[in-house]
Amino acid sequence: MDDDRVIMARARVHLVPAVLALANPPWQRDVWLDPEVFESLDHVIHTLFDDFCDAEHPERYLGIGLRSEEEVALFKELDRALTVAEDQAPGGFDEEMLRVEGWAEVVAVAGRLAQVMVANDLGEILALHEARGAAEA
Repeated sequence: MDDDRVIMARARVHLVPAVLALANPPWQRDVWLDPEVFESLDHVIHTLFDDFCDAEHPERYLGIGLRSEEEVALFKELDRALTVAEDQAPGGFDEEMLRVEGWAEVVAVAGRLAQVMVANDLGEILALHEARGAAEA
């Protein structure tokens, strides 16, 4: 596997689950609101904005952690939705965030982004499989 694919895989193994968590309200209630579980909204935000991407400026991560312009555009949309929700929850606590009016838009955008990311990853896996099959033939 070449270096670029390794870098992409290392980023995506963190980005995709974080986006999936934002798209899944039952997960949010069951996991983020449980004080004994490590994952929280704060952890997800750090993954998306600090550790493996910069959702405010995702174009810099195209080819590193993001596979397509569509993912970049959806990350920007997710950033805007999160900003609105954060403005509606001045305390910033997970429980408060999950109740604000703007949270539904966060979940909706994250759901669209998750679909695109998973489809892009499956496309990459298929391409690798087909390339391997062609090389063996």
